[in-house]
Amino acid sequence: MLLNTLAKLAMTADAAEGGGGEGGAFATIAKRFSDGGIGMYPITICAIFFIAIVVDRVVMLFFRASINKEAFMRGLKKHIYAGDLEKAISYTAGQKATPMTAVIKAGLMNVPKGEGEVQAAMDEATLRENPKLERRTGYLAMVGNAAMLCGLLGTVNGLIACFEAVAHVNPADKATILSNGISEAMNCTAFGLLTAIPALICFSLLMGRTQHMIDDINEASVGTLNLIIANKDKFKMPANMPNESEEN
Repeated sequence: MLLNTLAKLAMTADAAEGGGGEGGAFATIAKRFSDGGIGMYPITICAIFFIAIVVDRVVMLFFRASINKEAFMRGLKKHIYAGDLEKAISYTAGQKATPMTAVIKAGLMNVPKGEGEVQAAMDEATLRENPKLERRTGYLAMVGNAAMLCGLLGTVNGLIACFEAVAHVNPADKATILSNGISEAMNCTAFGLLTAIPALICFSLLMGRTQHMIDDINEASVGTLNLIIANKDKFKMPANMPNESEEN
């Protein structure tokens, strides 16, 4: 059905191209898609997955999980320098819910139990939060490679069909059949590459962003632990938190 629809659109390509503009470009793409034959279906599926993953990861990495680390740490340092653990926890909890704030909050909640528990809590929270940043990004490389291979498969399939048909037709029709078969093969190659190249570029960019955010979390957690150790004698423990001496 999709190919039939595209074929109908392709029939208007010449008229649209005469008018120029976006209509001509769309009609040309539709015609080339139709000429690509059945090999275009798996490439289209790869393209849909590629777009969905990119949108999901961009929303997560650039909006939901993004926080100004410097501003957040400046505010946190004020409360730690003042020795007010309760305000430090409230300040962290009041920030946007991100992997970084979750890790820091886990460490602050365990300050009364000692430095070892603070480190262990932040390590556990890091192991829990980092996969949220890395999730599904790796699939982009797979989708890009799959699109490239699907384009190659469509190319090979078009050439096989082309040469099989040529063997059983009149010499006068060979040129037309060869032209159609090669067109199908090349269109599959082109659409496969047009899907694969952006997918691999987005994979590299998103992986770089992910690694940058993981590095920020590690830096913030180590910085917070050092602040806690340097100012542990100043802390006024909240009444509902047992301190390390009470537990021992």
